[in-house]
Amino acid sequence: MVFPAGGRGSGPGGPDRGGARSEAPTVVMRPTLTGRPLVPAQSGPVEIPALAWSAAEWEDAYQRVRLSGRAYVWLNLVEQRLRSLVDEVLHPIYAPAHGEDWVTAAAGPAGEEWAHRAGAVREVSRRKGYLLDPADDDPLVFLTLPQLRELMVQHWPCFEPFLADRREIELALDELEVARHVVSRNRVLTGTVLAQTERAAARLLAVLDGGAGGVPADVVESLVAGRYADVVAVHADRVRLQRDLPVEDLLDGARRLDALGIGLGMLCQNYTGKRLVRLAGDGCRVRLLFLNPASSAVRRRERELGLGRGELSRSIEMNIMHVRRVRARLRDQGGFEIRVFDETPRFTAYLVEGPRPTGPVAGRRQSRDLGVIQPYLRRARGMESPALVLRGGAGQQPGGTEPGLLEVYREEFEGAWDDSRPVS
Repeated sequence: MVFPAGGRGSGPGGPDRGGARSEAPTVVMRPTLTGRPLVPAQSGPVEIPALAWSAAEWEDAYQRVRLSGRAYVWLNLVEQRLRSLVDEVLHPIYAPAHGEDWVTAAAGPAGEEWAHRAGAVREVSRRKGYLLDPADDDPLVFLTLPQLRELMVQHWPCFEPFLADRREIELALDELEVARHVVSRNRVLTGTVLAQTERAAARLLAVLDGGAGGVPADVVESLVAGRYADVVAVHADRVRLQRDLPVEDLLDGARRLDALGIGLGMLCQNYTGKRLVRLAGDGCRVRLLFLNPASSAVRRRERELGLGRGELSRSIEMNIMHVRRVRARLRDQGGFEIRVFDETPRFTAYLVEGPRPTGPVAGRRQSRDLGVIQPYLRRARGMESPALVLRGGAGQQPGGTEPGLLEVYREEFEGAWDDSRPVS
């Protein structure tokens, strides 16, 4: 329908009686077949909005996924562990008398509403085929983390024989609530909250395991490292490496340390002699393999780095003298070996065997074996070379036959050790 300017509807009194035409533009109303209100068509070129994300928007979305994804993994693991613990403790108490309604009975009058709501969600999931695993057809599966916590708090006398520190558990669960709300609603998670979540989750999982400490330093690495042959972290240089993995953390609780390199500066310059004496005194077997300061390979390396003749040799000699003094202070000097090799150096390697987990955590394949590998670049010092962090068996399936990189570098170390000479 078209109303020309000055025609019907012109002015407040209806048709224009004076014959004068208004300068108002013509408005065209397009009828629709869907019954929606008529809208005026735009005259002139129409600007179509850009629906594609820009590079900055994609990067922002990826960053949100990185943060939320890591937090989700920790929260998922905590919820699974708490659900299993509630089932182990409360199921034998309530199930014999109440059968499938044991969760509702355990919730009591205070939790009867959310227990019935969880049961209703379970029935809907059954009808619509959302239960892909028969093991998930359980009332506990449909309880949230706060509801599992409520069951534990209400029945704390039942849990107290297994869990000593109730306050520690509740504080950790309080810290996890912020991340749980943010992740469940797909909102922005900050790096600070993520770090707090990871610390709280690791602490809580250790407490729920009775202090067994079977949780790895980074739970996400166990899920993805198998794809990268034990590589759990990559750092652009040693500065970034030591910021995320200090030498103290690398050697904490070590049973064996095998180190190979030109001067082993990360060990000799960033780990005090007293700590090294204490580490060896606690039973850690140490094998250190330095490049022979009198070899021609040292002079070639000095030319590559633009150093004066003898500079690198003196640095190596100082580090060897340092570890010799450490060895002299030990009662059992046979467990602290120092050798030199004459071959062209290709990498620095620190291979650490940690304590073996015992008890219920032993079957989780959470290896404490770590390795730090730095390849030598032609024009870069060791401090400026990239570093790989390896965890033995990380992410590998039980029964896997493919060795990870940690085993590859162990073989390289053993070969160089057999061809080396001892230092008196």
